[in-house]
Amino acid sequence: MSDSRPIAIDAMGGDHAPHEIVAGAVHAVRERGLSVVLVGSPRVLYEALADHDATKEVPIVRAEEALAMDEGALASLRRPRSSIAVACHLVRRGDAAAVVSAGSTAGIVATGRLRLKGQQGVLRPAIAVPIPTLPNPTVLIDAGANAEVKPEMLVQFAHLGTAYAELAYGIETPRVGLLTIGSEAEKGNKLVKRAHELLQASPGLRFEGNVEGHDLLTGKVDVITTDGFTGNVALKTMEGAVRYAFTELRAAVTDSRLARLGAAMQRSRIRELRRRLDPEAYGGAVLLGLNGTVVIAHGSSRADGISAACKLAADLSSVGIVSRIGDKIATTHRSHRLW
Repeated sequence: MSDSRPIAIDAMGGDHAPHEIVAGAVHAVRERGLSVVLVGSPRVLYEALADHDATKEVPIVRAEEALAMDEGALASLRRPRSSIAVACHLVRRGDAAAVVSAGSTAGIVATGRLRLKGQQGVLRPAIAVPIPTLPNPTVLIDAGANAEVKPEMLVQFAHLGTAYAELAYGIETPRVGLLTIGSEAEKGNKLVKRAHELLQASPGLRFEGNVEGHDLLTGKVDVITTDGFTGNVALKTMEGAVRYAFTELRAAVTDSRLARLGAAMQRSRIRELRRRLDPEAYGGAVLLGLNGTVVIAHGSSRADGISAACKLAADLSSVGIVSRIGDKIATTHRSHRLW
C-alpha cells in the first residue's frame, strides 16, 4: 500500500528550527523522493528554502504561531494556530499522510491528542522509541507521554509496541518484557505486579516476563513496556551514557600515537557503531494510538535527522500503522470479552 499524500513537517519546532528543519525537508525530497509540506511562517520558510534553491520544490502552509521548546501541554490550548496544530489538522482532514515535529514533546503529545484524537479503544497514546539493539531495535514504550498510568495501560502499551515492532522491523512474534527492578514476578510496586498478572493473561502477546535496566541494550526482548516517567528516565540515561562513552573513547584513541594508529585501523567499525547509536539515525519516536501518524524527532535534530524522520513517517503511513493498531486493539478487546 502506498500513500501519495505529503508529510506535514512542523518547521518551527526544534532547537535548530527552522533552518535545519528546512534543510532536512529538502534532503527528504531530493535524496529520498518524498513529498513534504512545511508548516510555519511563510516569509521565514521561503527565505530558508531560497538558500537551497528549493522554493518551487517544497510547498508551505501558513501557521501563525509556534510552540517554544520549553512550553508544556497547556500551550496546545493557548496556541490553536501553532505550526504543530496546523500540521495535525492537515492529517485530520486527509491532506497529509503524517506529521513530523522536533518540537516540545509535551506540546506535540497534547496537540496530537487534541487535534487527532485517540483511536477507539486506546486508553492513552504512548511514545514508542527504538533502542539500538541487535539484530533488530528494541521498542521502548512509553517513553514520556504518560507519567502516571494504570496496569491496564501497560498491557495496552505492550500491544501498541508489538504492532509497531511487527510493521517497522518485520518481527513476526515480538517478545514483550515489563521494565521493573527485578526479573522475578513478585518484584516491583503494585502497578508493576498487577501489570505482570495482566500481561501473562493477555491474548496475542508473547510475554517473556520482567526485564531490568541492564537488559535494555541486550536485545533480550523486542518490546519493553513501562510508564512514561520510568521510560523517559531510562531513555535519557542511556543517551547520556552513550555520549559519555564516546567522549571517553575519543580521548582514549587520541591519547598516543599508537592509539591513533589502532583507531585508524578500526575507523569503519567505530563509525558504524556511532551511526547505530545515534538517535537521529532511526528517525525519532512515534506517538502511537492516535487517528494519525505522528513522528517526534529529537529536539536537537539536524537536517539528516529530520530527513530520517520523514522517511519513517512515510514508511509507517504506507504500511497503514494506524489501521493496523486499530485492528489489534479491536481484536484484543474481543479476546478479553471472550476470556
